[in-house]
Amino acid sequence: MTGHWVTGKRKNAIARVGLVPGSGKILINGRVFLEFFPRQTWQAWVLQPFVVTETQKQYDVVANICGGGLSGQAGALRHGIAKALQILAPQLRAPLKQAGLLTRDPRIKERKKPGQKGARKRFQFSKR
Repeated sequence: MTGHWVTGKRKNAIARVGLVPGSGKILINGRVFLEFFPRQTWQAWVLQPFVVTETQKQYDVVANICGGGLSGQAGALRHGIAKALQILAPQLRAPLKQAGLLTRDPRIKERKKPGQKGARKRFQFSKR
């Protein structure tokens, strides 16, 4: 596919997104969009940049996604689509920015600390 390739990220997921004018087809890792993301919540996240900019059914998306879980992958794809839309149509930057779709979500898993059960959880304290 020719055109612009953009990288979107969330948690540990990385999405390489290609966007070209078309009929609204979304292909992810060679699979159909609805098959790849079965939950409606994930589908809504992915389609949000198109809804915000009112460009549904105007662009075809081809994406390669790796890492993370389905939630992170949906977020990474949304981030990549928003960045690609901004490059293809600079006038769409304002609505995308206002909706917060161009900002990478910085929240990642906190590391486990030594001498503890997890990142925040401690072992039970015994006074005696």
